[in-house]
Amino acid sequence: MPEGIRSVVGERECRRTMTPTVTIIMPTYNEAAAVPAAFSRLDALAAHGPVDGCRYEFLVVDDGSTDATRSLVRDYAATRGNVGYVFLSRNFGKERAMLAGLDRANGDAAVIIDADMQDPPELIPGMVALWREGYDDVYARRRSRAGESWFKRATSRWSTGCWLR
Repeated sequence: MPEGIRSVVGERECRRTMTPTVTIIMPTYNEAAAVPAAFSRLDALAAHGPVDGCRYEFLVVDDGSTDATRSLVRDYAATRGNVGYVFLSRNFGKERAMLAGLDRANGDAAVIIDADMQDPPELIPGMVALWREGYDDVYARRRSRAGESWFKRATSRWSTGCWLR
């Protein structure tokens, strides 16, 4: 095979046999109230990694927080070898924070989650399993939207429909 060209079939086979590193990217913005619970759940995920046959690393991208988020992230990272962080100079928006995380991710795969844990990190091992089977893109979708108003559900469906076209 010519240099610089990789075999997709070989890469997918390798996913099944290797011990991949999965980078969990968590953008934050003034999330001091939410990050301690998020860190606890991420620790549980990291402890489960060997069972899943992979290694989890975490990358927190702070998008210019003005509360205690940055100090909480620094303290968390200082006690764990699998946690890194990027502090943006100001608030650039969630999409740019995610892009900064993807740019700095070192893993074989990347997962983006919200700091408020509205997307449960406990679903990540199942998503990684699908990726290891050969799927290039894996995403989750809520089954129910309990506690959300009719208007919120309707606009969410409309927005999703626009993206899927």
